[in-house]
Amino acid sequence: MTVTQAPDEKPPVPVSGQPANGHPAEPDAKSHAVSGHTIDAFHNGGFFLVQPSDAGHRAGMDAMLLAATVPDGARGLLADLGAGAGAAGLAAINRLPDLSADLIERAPVMADCARRSLALEENAHLAARARVIEADVSLQGKLRRDAGLADYAYDYVILNPPFNSAADRKTPDPLKAEAHAMENGDLFERWLRTAAAILKPGGQVSVIARPESMAEILVALGNRFGGVEVTPLVPRQTDDAIRILVTAIKGSRARMSLRDRLLVHEGAGHGFSARMNDLANGRAAFPRRMKNRPPKQR
Repeated sequence: MTVTQAPDEKPPVPVSGQPANGHPAEPDAKSHAVSGHTIDAFHNGGFFLVQPSDAGHRAGMDAMLLAATVPDGARGLLADLGAGAGAAGLAAINRLPDLSADLIERAPVMADCARRSLALEENAHLAARARVIEADVSLQGKLRRDAGLADYAYDYVILNPPFNSAADRKTPDPLKAEAHAMENGDLFERWLRTAAAILKPGGQVSVIARPESMAEILVALGNRFGGVEVTPLVPRQTDDAIRILVTAIKGSRARMSLRDRLLVHEGAGHGFSARMNDLANGRAAFPRRMKNRPPKQR
């Protein structure tokens, strides 16, 4: 299938069903519309996602790259904060058989899509290892714990927050606007505060965002995380970065590292680079340079 990107999202490239030759594939036979939703194949049919057909955010490359930051061999429990329909969390556990995921989403419509996704027969191999928690990621203290986000419960946290500025041109679709645009300027502080609270010591957090958000992310990571690794994502050799992938370890005191860029395209046309194709379709991970130690059990 070809994933439809919103006008303010880059790059406009297919994410699932993309063959190695770089040309968009025809829609998968199981990708179809049902009662205002589509059922879309990811990881070349490795799992399927129920998404609104004409409203809200539709998952794409950002979610697949975020999932790829969880290293091969990962086990335990992952939290997908702001999960939407569950693309990133499901992509992670589809690649990693010893990992389970909590899909945490505030918007009832998108949380319902995530539940529908887990109920699909095609996702039976994932259903026992995932659950949906309908909660606001920015809750604190007892309110957060009562919502199901316990302290020190997770080995990995991934987040793809709304990172468009509130001043940017907004979509008229309120559900999509909620998924894309920050409500206020301390979004990364609130989301990474929650990530630090629910991660085990030594656990890994991963963020995908626009490059202009890097300063805010680094401030929010603060003394909570260390060993920060930042990877620019660029469409082509001479282009500026359109995304950054950030990973860090809770409680680490290791220094920050700026990694080599990750290329989306090679050559002419809109086909993925070979590496991007593997990352987007769950055939490879994008591991940290610094070796992760297993999170401490409490």
